[in-house]
Amino acid sequence: MPASARPALLVYTRTTDYRHDSIPAGVAALRALGGFTADATEDPAAFEEPLDRYAAVVFLSTSGEVLTPAGRRRLAAYVEAGGGFVGVHAAACTEYGWPYYGELLGARFDRHPAFQPGRVVTEDHDHPATRHLPGVWEFTDEWYDFRTDPRAAGVRVLLRADESSYDGGGMGDGHPLAWCRRQGAGRVFYTALGHAAEAYGDPDFRAHLFGGVTWAAAR
Repeated sequence: MPASARPALLVYTRTTDYRHDSIPAGVAALRALGGFTADATEDPAAFEEPLDRYAAVVFLSTSGEVLTPAGRRRLAAYVEAGGGFVGVHAAACTEYGWPYYGELLGARFDRHPAFQPGRVVTEDHDHPATRHLPGVWEFTDEWYDFRTDPRAAGVRVLLRADESSYDGGGMGDGHPLAWCRRQGAGRVFYTALGHAAEAYGDPDFRAHLFGGVTWAAAR
């Protein structure tokens, strides 16, 4: 399929707080996923133009306050009208001053222990982001804790962390790592994984990311 005929992603990577070194690897992975073209930007003015031509907006390890008031309105209207939204890793550390964003994502970042190996448990295999995964997946990442359990917001949890497999977990047995939900007519997918550049070269993680993007982009 020619690039002009493929659906497009808007990949947003602006940071006003901590910046992950893995962002370039994440952009490259999204561009290589297949089935989509990807426009990557750090310019908030991108949200002051209509977003309708994008199948999904991806916040790739954004951090801090990254949108203008007009951009916030555009993004909210886009999702409510059926646009897809994907948050990766530090997307949960973003727009703390905008209540709608916290509702959209389902939970906000609280803390994490040291970057270390651990085990991911596949809680729901019936989703494009998880169908390929084993019941238990060995992975190395920053194991994010969240301020609240997104289950209370009605999300569908796809992956959870096995806190017995690493040091410093703070959410207990049901520790969520990836989930999806509906917002208005739109679809929202979030994965807490993706801290290190090496993750974006991992076939299982790339398939997880592609499945989440594909699901969110479906209208």
